[in-house]
Amino acid sequence: MKKQDLFISLGIILFLAPFIIFQDVYQFYNNVNQQLPLIMAFFKFAVLATFGEVLGLRIRSGKYRAPNFGILPRTVVWGFLGIWIAIAMGVYKNGVPAYLDKFQIFSGIYEAMMGNFTILKLFGAFCISVMMNTTFGPVFMTLHKITDTHITQTGGSLVGFFTKRMHITQIITSLNWNVQWNFVIKKTIPFFWIPAHTLTFILPHNFQVLFAAFLGICLGVFLSVAARKN
Repeated sequence: MKKQDLFISLGIILFLAPFIIFQDVYQFYNNVNQQLPLIMAFFKFAVLATFGEVLGLRIRSGKYRAPNFGILPRTVVWGFLGIWIAIAMGVYKNGVPAYLDKFQIFSGIYEAMMGNFTILKLFGAFCISVMMNTTFGPVFMTLHKITDTHITQTGGSLVGFFTKRMHITQIITSLNWNVQWNFVIKKTIPFFWIPAHTLTFILPHNFQVLFAAFLGICLGVFLSVAARKN
């Protein structure tokens, strides 16, 4: 382990320790999370998902920083993507059980999603995860790849990201769709994201978006693998 890895590990411990040691800090987080859920979603994804990409860069190149990587624009983009994800999670976790509840065989599934763990709640969480990851998931992953490419093309500059035109048509047609489809979508969705988000929707409400943001760290690792495949 390099010295920089040791410093990163120590930083993670120091960041998480107050939430574990001090009850007041944890309670403050819960209160703010309930009152300002979308703002908190912004910061959760901005911090955790960006760290996932930095970790992916470390795995891919052996370094935490690289030219044109653009940590700052990635942080901002992930913050807004986090708001989008939080809204999508709310829509799917309420809409899918409400629809399934119309069928007699699934009667009570909406109520089950509000309570403690049961087999019915597990099934409901699985259905939510399948619907979200087969509709919202591929669109999100493609959009993220487009913004990621634009960040690189604008030299990793926050100003450049917002002031220079994003050539979406050019970017989307130049993507390596062999990797995007056969690995990012075809493999990570059924074998990781659907099980992972099933677990997400079983968790208490105030932990769901936070856990989804932690999964952003896994996304960073997947992106590093995809980059190597490129």
